[in-house]
Amino acid sequence: MKEKTFAQIAPKLRRAALKASRNAGATEDEAEDIAQDAMLRFWQMHNELDRFRSLEAVAGKMARNLTLNMHRKKKFKMLDDSAMNAVSLTAVSPSTEIESSEELRWLENKMKSLPTTEYAILQMRQVEHQNNREIAQRLGIEESSVSTLLARARRRLLEEIRRRNGK
Repeated sequence: MKEKTFAQIAPKLRRAALKASRNAGATEDEAEDIAQDAMLRFWQMHNELDRFRSLEAVAGKMARNLTLNMHRKKKFKMLDDSAMNAVSLTAVSPSTEIESSEELRWLENKMKSLPTTEYAILQMRQVEHQNNREIAQRLGIEESSVSTLLARARRRLLEEIRRRNGK
């Protein structure tokens, strides 16, 4: 699409973006910013616009998605800020911190004392977040063996924790 043609349809696309953004819950200022962003994106893809049947529908969809993304970012920022406040409000005492680090060291030692394959499977699952198929492929064992060994490793650690806590 040529610049002249784009300039002719741009006001219509901008109105569609503004309307969609407001309908998705944006304030006037936010809707203006989103419409501007949508227009910039349209210009960046101006050579590909001929493939769409309704550019107004695309403008509306784009603006709606941009508005929803903006709302998600705001929620995430609010959650992040409140989590930081919670952390600063719940300062941990030095003795609690020492106990926690001692417990963590104890658990790490117990994990390292597991048989090598069980330790490797537990590490791949809990730390690397791999699924049973991926673990089985890496270790060259059956998927069912991964499940069995993972359950066995977890059970051993649980028994050690119960012993430590006197239960």
